[in-house]
Amino acid sequence: MAEYKLQVSTGYLPSAGTWDHVYVTLIGSDGKSEKTELDNWGIDFYAGKTGTYTVKTSSSLGKLLLVKVEKDPFLNFEEEEWYCSTIEVTTPEGEANLFPCHRWISREEYVELRGGRAVKYFEEDYVVLIEHRKKELTLQKSLYQWKPLAEGLLHTSSFENVSELPAEVRFRQAKAKEMLKATKQLNADYIIDFLDRTACPLWFHKSEYVAEHWKEDDFYGYQFLNGINPTLIKRCSELPRNFPVTEEMVKTFLAEGSSLMREIGKGNIFLYDQKKLDGIPTNVYKGESLTVTPGLCLFYLNPQNKLMPIAIQLHQQPSEKNPIFLPSDLETDWLLAKMFIKNADTLDHEAVHHLMNTHFMGEVYTVATLRCFPVIHPLYKLLIPHCKSTLDINIRGRVGLMGPNGMFGNSSAGREGMIEIMRRSLREMTYSSVCLPENIAARGLESIPNYYYRDDGLKLWYIINNFVRAAVEYLYPLDADVYKDRELQEWIGEIFTYGLLGNKASGFPYSFHSIEELIKFITMVIFTVSVQHAAVNSGQFDYYFWTPNGPLIMHKPPPTTKGQSSMETIMETLPNVGETVATSVLINQLSSKYSGVVPLGQYPEKRFDEPELTQMILEFQAELSKLGEEIVKRNSHLELPYDYLLPSRIESSVSI
Repeated sequence: MAEYKLQVSTGYLPSAGTWDHVYVTLIGSDGKSEKTELDNWGIDFYAGKTGTYTVKTSSSLGKLLLVKVEKDPFLNFEEEEWYCSTIEVTTPEGEANLFPCHRWISREEYVELRGGRAVKYFEEDYVVLIEHRKKELTLQKSLYQWKPLAEGLLHTSSFENVSELPAEVRFRQAKAKEMLKATKQLNADYIIDFLDRTACPLWFHKSEYVAEHWKEDDFYGYQFLNGINPTLIKRCSELPRNFPVTEEMVKTFLAEGSSLMREIGKGNIFLYDQKKLDGIPTNVYKGESLTVTPGLCLFYLNPQNKLMPIAIQLHQQPSEKNPIFLPSDLETDWLLAKMFIKNADTLDHEAVHHLMNTHFMGEVYTVATLRCFPVIHPLYKLLIPHCKSTLDINIRGRVGLMGPNGMFGNSSAGREGMIEIMRRSLREMTYSSVCLPENIAARGLESIPNYYYRDDGLKLWYIINNFVRAAVEYLYPLDADVYKDRELQEWIGEIFTYGLLGNKASGFPYSFHSIEELIKFITMVIFTVSVQHAAVNSGQFDYYFWTPNGPLIMHKPPPTTKGQSSMETIMETLPNVGETVATSVLINQLSSKYSGVVPLGQYPEKRFDEPELTQMILEFQAELSKLGEEIVKRNSHLELPYDYLLPSRIESSVSI
């Protein structure tokens, strides 16, 4: 007689427990056990409980391969799912095996759990496990399918509604309710009252700071480094031919005795250029087509290390009706010019740098992971925390942003224009642009002072990279192991095909041949869905709630001559109350805090059975904690703290 000791853990989630009958069958290399009910005195399965059970067999089953779990109804109770976290089995020989589950199990459903250490396909020793692996992936590929988002755009999952999603990838009920509450919290009357900032409990320090300083040129420049879209300005080595700024125009805004060419040579001139917006379709408002300005803005890093806008041209081609606006112009002219640049920046931010580059590319990584890796694969175990809830939030986002009444429709570009911005940006996307060290170097921003997004982002990139390197080098000792992992090759192939649409000019890999290639790509994936998403998402309420600072729609065309504007012109140009309400409700929802957040570095689901990898995770967490302390210390000396990349605030996945 042989005895197997089982520790069966129910998740801590609400309603995770069950009254139903639960049975297990142990499957080994030398046979299998009888179907055995897990039944102790009292209630066996309630949230957060771990029960100990014994399964007896006539002899040892050999190498333990699978645990089959089944659930049948108890009396005539209504259907209730059970969330099983893990089953740990100790064999008669004293070997402990972890069988991760981390999923909901319905009545008359059975699951077969793989246990033990992570295994790649070419490492499988048993036919039954090879067949189990194939069966699992066939099921996953039938469940998670690709669908093009729009012509010329990347693919997303084929799910149309969150109710279609498997329970494991949906929001927890508590979070869904909290999001609904956040949506209802702001209504038209409340928004109007919001103008009285002292009366509103949601008026945060940063949004108040923005409202007080948004007109100031130094704060305007600051936002292009540390605001909600901090990756676009470039060091200017020569002026574009279509932006004819002269020495006389800007001389008074430079250091005394200096010149524009001298400051360019010193590396103190920077350029913001939205040429990709030129000629896009635009929204129609009251029968008139709105204007999107594909503008250019020249910045100067002054001796006080403040980045100051010194010249703005609102369209790409210079002409008499496209003047270059200067800080010395009529105050409302200069303010309008800055606002039109910010309007273009807001469109680009929401459509590209927020939605497409983090949400939708995150969905590409998620769908490929769920389709190509069985749960026993080491990269599934490594990546699945960075995929949680992404499908759920993106389905909701496609309605809230791209739907008939979504944010895109309330923009200057309109839905079709915003999609065109995404389409153009996808064609231009490069691998180096989403790898932060290369992005910073390509833009010449390695040494510009007070660039906290760069400082924190690079440190996080290298902390993630060190963790990924340790894990990948442990899991793939040789380059040959990477090359012959056919599931890994299929994974990167699907990402390249459905995410980059097979664009080899992008520089994205479509196969892996070395450990170094894999380390870099996994680092980029984790960084994108955690750090980069936090950088472009978390500050939306702070910077966009005060509508003039980040208007999504501009009702009047930009000025074509100087000296004709007034404050009345600005008010007529800004979004109306209804548009402001719609945008404010959404950004409040996206910037709110919800329960169940899993910060970067936390792996609450026990999936690794290797003590070496557990130690790597602990070291990863320690490095993140140390960086957090450094950021808090630095922020204590700043008038406006930059805390979007505080590790404790960064979620592991795109889940909001």
